[in-house]
Formats: sequence, C-alpha cells, structure tokens
Amino acid sequence: MRRIETHPFIIAAVLFLLAWYLGFPMRAQSAPLGDVECTVIQDAASGETLYQNGVCDQRVSPASTFKVPLALIGYDSGILTDAHTPSWDYKPEFKAVKRDHKTVDPVIWERDSIVWYSRELVRRLGAKSFAGYISKFGYGNMDVSGDAGKDNGLTQSWINSSLQISPVEQTEFLRQLLAGKMPVTAKSHEMTRAILPSFQAGDWTVQGKTGSTRLDNSKDKRSLGWFVGWAERGGRRIVFARLVVDTKPIDTPKGPATRAAFLKDLPQLVK
Repeated sequence: MRRIETHPFIIAAVLFLLAWYLGFPMRAQSAPLGDVECTVIQDAASGETLYQNGVCDQRVSPASTFKVPLALIGYDSGILTDAHTPSWDYKPEFKAVKRDHKTVDPVIWERDSIVWYSRELVRRLGAKSFAGYISKFGYGNMDVSGDAGKDNGLTQSWINSSLQISPVEQTEFLRQLLAGKMPVTAKSHEMTRAILPSFQAGDWTVQGKTGSTRLDNSKDKRSLGWFVGWAERGGRRIVFARLVVDTKPIDTPKGPATRAAFLKDLPQLVK
C-alpha cells in the first residue's frame, strides 16, 4: 500500500494509457465519420480551385446527388427521352414516403428528389449496364454492389451503401459533364443540364442537386447533406460541391439546409 501511495501519478498514467488503448479501436473506426464540412469551388473550364475549405477528399455516400449521373445514364440508354418523358405513375410496391405518391417525370424527379423513380430507371437498365456506366464514368469508388450479402445494388448502392464519392470527385465529374466529355451522347449531356433545378444566389444563376441521408454505420447515425452543381455570372461558370455531416441526426433532410446555406454564402466566396 505504501508503494502505491508514493506513485499516484504513475498509477494514473498507466490507467489512462490502458483506457486509451482499449478504447482506440472504437475511436479509430468512428473518426472518419465525425464532423465533416467541405466547400470546394472550381473554375468550370480550367479546373482552377477558386475556394476550398474543410475536408474535401473524404468519400461518403452520394445520396440523391447521384441523380445527376443517373440522368446521363437514363438519356444515353434511351429510358429517358426528354424533360417530361417518361412519366411514370406511382405503384404501391414502390413503398415510397407519402409525399412521393404521385406521377413523376424527369423534371419532377430531379426537383423533388424521387427515390422510387431512380430505382425504377435502374431496374429497367439492368445490373450489368448500370455497373458498366458507373465504371466508364469513373464515379467515386465505382462500387455498386450494395450492402454485403443483400443483393440490393440496383436499389440501394448510392444511398448510404457501397457507392461513395468525395467533394473533389464531385466537382471533377461536374466539369466533365459541363464540357460534354462524359462517355454518353451529346443529347444526354444537354438534357441532364436542362432538367436540374435552378436557383439564384445574388447575381449568380445556380443549377444543382441536393442529397440527404443518415450515416447508419456511425454510432449516432449522423445526418449528411450535399449540394453540388454549377453557377454562372456574366459569362463565367464555376462548379461546386458542399458537404456537411452533422455530429448528430436531425429530423429533417440535411440537403435542403445545405443548399440554402451555400446559396447564401456563394456571393461572398467568389467575387
């Protein structure tokens, strides 16, 4: 007892190191899913980075921003033909949230971020063609296998599953889309650019897509929000990606809030 009392700091240090060691695997596993916030803005033509802040090279689920490459795929494959064709009616087997129980065309699909329309498009495309397009696009990690052992790549791979992409990869993809350099037809480029929703940010005209999901593999199911797209002002064109991962979940989708914040910030970020 006497020896223990004479070395309290040594005992405390040993206990601290032991606790740190035993707890380290949990921290190492959860650290990549901690607070993440990135904004990256590039010149669309040259690729010059005009503004970058935060962690921008970490891959996460694309969520509904994946509707941008899906539009390219849909038009190139002939499943989509124009801004309002095809128009598909909702069916009970789609098991969508109530707000999505409606007839949907490509414009409504992108504007209202309708998941069942994405899934129906990919189902009609087929797994082999789907994987082939994502590989040709070089989109993120190109993994459309879905959740391990669940055979759900066609319906789930881009929603908090196997497919992941970083903000800097998002902007590179968007630059290729705007330049008409993706491995699809000219019409596919044109129609995809045409159906994305438009917004104003000061004197910038913005087109872009939100994305929202929960990081279910994190301990507290953090909320993820994306806003990616491009903006034009006076003949100048930029591409951007903003990603926010909250420390804890929220009750509403994170994408719209991420979009609103970016639209407010843009005029101050690029003069």
